Amino acid sequence: MIAWDDFRLVRAIAESGTLAGAAEQLGVNHSTVFRRLGTLEAQLGARLFERARAGYVPTPTGEEMIRLAERMGEEITAVERRITGQDLRPSGELRVTTNDTLLVHMLTPVFASFRQAYPEIHLDVVISNQSLSLSKRDADVAVRASDRPGDTLVGRRIASIAWGVYCHADLAPKAPLAAGDLRRYDWIGFSDNLGGIKPAKWLRERVGEEKLVYRINTVLGLAEAAAAGIGLAVLPCFIAAVTPGIVQIMNPQVEMESGLWLLTHPDIRATARVRAFMEHAGRELVRLRPRIEGRPSDSAPEAEAELE
Repeated sequence: MIAWDDFRLVRAIAESGTLAGAAEQLGVNHSTVFRRLGTLEAQLGARLFERARAGYVPTPTGEEMIRLAERMGEEITAVERRITGQDLRPSGELRVTTNDTLLVHMLTPVFASFRQAYPEIHLDVVISNQSLSLSKRDADVAVRASDRPGDTLVGRRIASIAWGVYCHADLAPKAPLAAGDLRRYDWIGFSDNLGGIKPAKWLRERVGEEKLVYRINTVLGLAEAAAAGIGLAVLPCFIAAVTPGIVQIMNPQVEMESGLWLLTHPDIRATARVRAFMEHAGRELVRLRPRIEGRPSDSAPEAEAELE
């Protein structure tokens, strides 16, 4: 009889390609993974991986076991979601994923007020600039900046995240910045890992690579670089609004907008702690919508989109 932990072991080695990576994923040490793999191969009487220069490569037997492990993992996760979804009391642990920018400039006060309102719910906040899977229970709730939140998820679109053009006050042109003036200035750009976001595309098309004199791989650093006077920058309006020393020199550009979504998985949406967080966070974030959308605080709100 092959234990579920053995399937998890094989899947982890296949995903990481190394024993060290599998050990980190499973929360054990390298020698434990090495020993368990040897024991399993001896038990089966077959090699599951070839030790190649590039890492551990599955044999045909290993590939068959990996496919079975993936199916088993999906079934176990589905059962966990259904069981969790039956919980009716707002207590226990809730894992929320978001990115570093949203956490620092928007979400921490929301999390604090939620904890005050629901002291029996313990928050586990996972910061990742990659979209963790809610289907695989990497997280229970996600607060995401995205135009494609996921077809298998449910939730609501809180706001449109507006981006404008900003710089240090000393660098600001006397007249409003026009499209024909963009290539006259030095700009702060994005490193390759952020090259796919709309503001990076806008910069490439309107400004050109040759005018990007400083690049950074996190949105958090954009405002700091602009405030230091390195160059002009495209910034989310909600960050620029709280950054001293910078001024807006071009209004928000529609081409750079993305949505701010509050999301969960349909199997656990009725769970008391998930429902409580979705309602509380949604209410608090809607209050911030004018700042997120770069408009006056007394302007009329637009209707929210929902995923059902």
